[in-house]
Amino acid sequence: MTAMDDVSLIITTHNRAALLRDTLASVARLDFRGRWETVVVDNNSSDTTAQVVADARRSFTVPLRYLFEPHPGKYAAFNTGIRQSRGAIVANTDDDVELPRDWLTRATDGFGRYRCDFVGGPVHPIWETAPPAWIDVHDPICGKVLAQQDHGPEPREYGRDGISWPLGVNIVYRRDAFARAGLFDARLGRAAGTLRNQSQREWHLRARAAGLRGMYLPGMVVRHFVPADRLTRRYFYRWFYWHGISRAIMYASSGTHLLEPESDSSHAGERHLLGVPASIWRGSMRGAFSAAARWAARRPDEALQYELQVVFLAGAVRQRLTDRKLPAQRRGCVTELAS
Repeated sequence: MTAMDDVSLIITTHNRAALLRDTLASVARLDFRGRWETVVVDNNSSDTTAQVVADARRSFTVPLRYLFEPHPGKYAAFNTGIRQSRGAIVANTDDDVELPRDWLTRATDGFGRYRCDFVGGPVHPIWETAPPAWIDVHDPICGKVLAQQDHGPEPREYGRDGISWPLGVNIVYRRDAFARAGLFDARLGRAAGTLRNQSQREWHLRARAAGLRGMYLPGMVVRHFVPADRLTRRYFYRWFYWHGISRAIMYASSGTHLLEPESDSSHAGERHLLGVPASIWRGSMRGAFSAAARWAARRPDEALQYELQVVFLAGAVRQRLTDRKLPAQRRGCVTELAS
């Protein structure tokens, strides 16, 4: 491969030294014939992350670099990694994964085969403990919350025919995609104490508007660790609360539909209550009644999907009330209507 084909694999991490150690061992086993480097961006960890990277360097046959990013947030760290890495291709995964030996090879082959701007693939779970019966691992809601994805055995284009965007744990970009679409909005990504979760989606909407396209490659698989504390209703509630916050930030900045950002429709012309469109209130109220009916029928597992609609609304309301306290020029392009 030529220098223009060099790959930078970026891993962002925060206070998960033990998991990072296993991930770096997996990275060290990658079988890739091109020139490449691994860049670990430490997002202000207070544990032994720096030492883990130093120890792992001894078993690496390619450069393993350590960067420190004090500003909190996964995508603040990833943006730093993009700026300071060297490859014309930028790969991204998390600090809690297991990569097959041919992962980078399959990704770079995909660029040549489909002439696209980014590629991704399935994300399968490594369960810390068996999931409870109420979690349907094939349900799209569970896939979102637990960062799992599988679009089937055939290559498909992301963002078309109902194919959701790739997950940040398994995606590889051409560097010039960032020159065309920009870097990530760190306000929408996870940081310590939050579960913000829309940085990837917001970037891909910008990328599509810039004419970029990406392909789902079924053979480009990663396995992603799912800790036991995420297999609880409490975690699902927290995730959807922050989902509402994240979507409200997007709504304020770009006017995207709160429930379906990819759609051409918006909430223009709708009446608002506490900054949230009336249609979202109506859907959440129906969800509350549906949840109550299922609890009354002693079917709490069936109530969860409806409860999450209410939790989403609570997060959206919180963010919209916060937005109202900001100067007018910082609220974005959405015009508030009288409730």
